[in-house]
Amino acid sequence: MNISQNLQKIRSFLDPYTTKLIAVSKTYPSETVLEAFHAGQTDFGENKVQELVSKYEVLPKTIRWHLIGHLQTNKIKYIVPFIHLIHSVDSFKLLKAINKEAEKHNRVINCLLQIHIAREETKFGFSEEELFQTIQSEELKALKHIQILGLMGMASNTDDESQVKKEFQHIQNLFQQIKATMETDQIRMEELSIGMSSDYKLACESGSTMVRIGSAIFGSRNYQ
Repeated sequence: MNISQNLQKIRSFLDPYTTKLIAVSKTYPSETVLEAFHAGQTDFGENKVQELVSKYEVLPKTIRWHLIGHLQTNKIKYIVPFIHLIHSVDSFKLLKAINKEAEKHNRVINCLLQIHIAREETKFGFSEEELFQTIQSEELKALKHIQILGLMGMASNTDDESQVKKEFQHIQNLFQQIKATMETDQIRMEELSIGMSSDYKLACESGSTMVRIGSAIFGSRNYQ
């Protein structure tokens, strides 16, 4: 496994002007993250707050950290001082809790709204109805420490490419609908975070601006 070569291979496929690579470093040690950083990678994604914080403390402060996993409200306070972008905001309750902690640090936190597009019920996210209720609500306008920068989604874990394309197209349609008719100073559709190691090429065809790739860069994970 050569991390630098893997990064080059993926970057050669991505359009650097339209799609940003988020290297998903969950379960990999800090030394591995540092190797990717020295190969020019600056954006890293983590699923769990505890692991994210421990890596932030020992790794270069020029790294931009992305929280891409399910976020519990009682863990927000640990990442608010430094987080670059939270991809996985899946409820209005969570938005309010992030805003409350961000206010304490006088920060505006960049967020993506996670949309449930997969067939699996285990995945988190807003339904289409909940999404539009949230972005059109008066309550949202009161959250002065939240900036919504786009949408995030995870496709079904399937080999059926037509199903994955259909799900990516659905979230792209929502993204474009909001961009065309519902943007405000607080809601700007700049980022569409879709695509992982198994389906990032399909995601790019569907307009992804951020792909979240781990094993294709770092190799197989050890979950022990």
